[in-house]
Amino acid sequence: MDALEHYTIPVSGLHNGPHEYDFSIDKDFFQCFPESPIKDGDVSVHFIFDKSPDMYTMTFQLDGTVKTACDRCLEEFDLPIEADEMLLVKFDEEESEDADIIYILRDTPRLNVARYIYEFINLAVPMSKTHDDADEECDPEMLKFLKLEESDNESSNSSSIWDALKGLQNDN
Repeated sequence: MDALEHYTIPVSGLHNGPHEYDFSIDKDFFQCFPESPIKDGDVSVHFIFDKSPDMYTMTFQLDGTVKTACDRCLEEFDLPIEADEMLLVKFDEEESEDADIIYILRDTPRLNVARYIYEFINLAVPMSKTHDDADEECDPEMLKFLKLEESDNESSNSSSIWDALKGLQNDN
């Protein structure tokens, strides 16, 4: 049995109107996506599938944390994420996707939403991730090391710049 089968919606058996589902996303979910930059997390997904005769509306409400490395101190921490996303599902003669619209065949009996949950979780992670995002402090030992490296670089750069400028003055 497919590990992501749990995220399949039985479209043909549902009456028109909204249908709500709750999913818990954890390490096992992310293991189904080997290329995933996220390897672990604890995310609750409230999914609303609104079926109408001419299209479906899918709403994803995400709330939880993902494990990631801090971009400043490299220590792993739980990054809080939250997102509300929506996709429209329309009918067409061939399957395709646009940015916010999925086209499926009218007689599609089931729709698996795992990939969309995965994509929305990844989109909820900011480009820059630091402990500040979780109201936490960075590793103090790493911060000491970074300050030491920064001061060493500044002193060596400033010395070499002044030495070069002194050399220009002596040439005249």
